[in-house]
Amino acid sequence: MIEFIRRRLGVKLFLSYLAVIMIGVLILGVATEFTVPTAFNRHLGMMDQMMGNGGMTMGAGPGGGAGPGYGQGNGYGSELYQNFRASFGEALVLAALAAMAVALVVSLIFSGSVVAPVRAMMTASRRIAEGHYDERVQGGRSDELGQLAHSFNQMAGQLEQVEARRRQLIGDITHELRTPLTAIKGSMEGLMDGVLPASLETYQQVHQEADRLSRLVDDLQELSRVEAGAYEMDLRPADISVLVGTVVKRLGYQFDEKRVGLRASLSPDLPRVLADNDRIIQVLTNLVGNALHYTPAGGEVTIRAERQGGEVHVTVEDTGIGIPPEHLPHIFTRFYRVDKSRSRHAGGGSGIGLTVARHLVEAHGGRIWAESEGRGRGSAFTFTLPVAG
Repeated sequence: MIEFIRRRLGVKLFLSYLAVIMIGVLILGVATEFTVPTAFNRHLGMMDQMMGNGGMTMGAGPGGGAGPGYGQGNGYGSELYQNFRASFGEALVLAALAAMAVALVVSLIFSGSVVAPVRAMMTASRRIAEGHYDERVQGGRSDELGQLAHSFNQMAGQLEQVEARRRQLIGDITHELRTPLTAIKGSMEGLMDGVLPASLETYQQVHQEADRLSRLVDDLQELSRVEAGAYEMDLRPADISVLVGTVVKRLGYQFDEKRVGLRASLSPDLPRVLADNDRIIQVLTNLVGNALHYTPAGGEVTIRAERQGGEVHVTVEDTGIGIPPEHLPHIFTRFYRVDKSRSRHAGGGSGIGLTVARHLVEAHGGRIWAESEGRGRGSAFTFTLPVAG
């Protein structure tokens, strides 16, 4: 297969070179028809002057040269012109043949240099198709083939990252599902063996684990929808203060139960933003709920909003446990937790809410990021929304 490609590429290169040569020969031949007579007349004139004869020494035509009448007589000038023209034509043919031979050799050489990286990319693509996503090709060249090799390596790197994320997702889902299933299975075995009493408390524990499992499935379904973009956006001018007030009312009782303060600090005269009300309420709920999870009793969560240029920046700031700097770049990765030991039951969440929030904010054309000065110093999550036209 590679040999066939090399030969086919060599033929194509040779034909392309040959086409350029033939076009050049054709142009040169046409130009010759107009330039050879003039050049020959000039040459005869110089010869006449050198011989000291200003007359018709060659008998070619009027004016002592190979003018319009040089081809009509049988003088020495006409014969000399015909020989001159034949010699020029022979030189042109020999030059064309030599150019064709050079084109053939050059096409063979260049086809080999082109096929080598193409062969490497074909081999690497087959390896990637077989699941070896770490395969790469050498990209030391600076020409188009080098750029192609660089793009190929970028594609291979992206595929490797996608495969790594897929494996990590499967592992994370397996771990998340195993935890409540193990608890439910253990409780049911305990009931059947008589180790656990058939009391209301035992049934409540089983129900809580089943409820956790149901919430996890709902989270996974929501994550799948937002990552695939399989949801509709109803963008319209919205009052961000109204959306913040809605979230404060919905989550207020949870903050009261945990004895964590929740307040809104919004700039006056905030412009309306272009947003889907339900989606932004979902983003705020995820961020505020996340802040509640990681803020101990006696702490405080503040929702701020201010205009900056053509955007409104909304920040959810807490006085909680904070985030180490090395974790900030990964905080919006699905199933990612700063403290790996925290379980969902302990308030760590599924690790999906922030990922969903990021996708929803980006669907609005905004940005979202996290800031923290370190452990024990709280954190702030900020997202932007465009100001309505």
